[in-house]
Amino acid sequence: MSELVKIERDGEVAILTLNRPEALNALDRASLHAIGQAIEGVSKDSGVRALVVTGEGRAFAAGADIAEMRALSPIEGEAFSRLGHETFAALEALTIPTIAAVNGFALGGGCELALACDWIYASEKARFGQPEVSLGLIPGFGGTSRLTRRVGVAWAKELVLGGNPIRAEEALRIGLANRVFSGEDLLAKAIASGRSAGSRGPVAVALAKRVIEEAQDANIRTAHALEQQAFGLVFASDDRLEGMDAFLEKRDPVFSNR
Repeated sequence: MSELVKIERDGEVAILTLNRPEALNALDRASLHAIGQAIEGVSKDSGVRALVVTGEGRAFAAGADIAEMRALSPIEGEAFSRLGHETFAALEALTIPTIAAVNGFALGGGCELALACDWIYASEKARFGQPEVSLGLIPGFGGTSRLTRRVGVAWAKELVLGGNPIRAEEALRIGLANRVFSGEDLLAKAIASGRSAGSRGPVAVALAKRVIEEAQDANIRTAHALEQQAFGLVFASDDRLEGMDAFLEKRDPVFSNR
């Protein structure tokens, strides 16, 4: 595994830590490849039931690496954007719950990385923003789409077109962050949330996540049809029987991911 990211385990929760603190965890091509490799490893580990993404030092990720981007040609710029999209799409496609633990600056590509997670927990010191227009650029790793879906068109326009960062409390108010904690509590709270979600029926969690992702762009009838199909499909799982039996027998379920 590249030293640009660290992967650790806390029980069934994996923790992916961006590890370029001297560069505020700025995302260059090597970092994106390392994140992608880490995500692939997590996807193949049946023992992982949830993933927490965070940053080493005082930043979650302060954006894409400006020094590297400065030298890119238009074709290379498009390829860099495509690499970011592919990496974050792989994160979004994980069947397990993913939580961003935003410990500091989450700007540009850093904010886009957080948006690719299922939900966001933030430190009181966190700062969120899409400042690309200040550099004569636009978001390139999904910011114009995921941010809009998360907070709505008007807030997305203010953040992207205005380019100004917001504090954690404002991110909480507009629905960008789910919860705000002290810096000391952030990672533990994110891990606890991942452990809680990861303890649920994994087949059901994966199906519910897929339906939410696919239905958000569908009309209501299609969304309902997707839910009905997934609801029927989950009845074929052993975990469904175990979960219902455990409830009736007043005990904790032991899920097998089958």
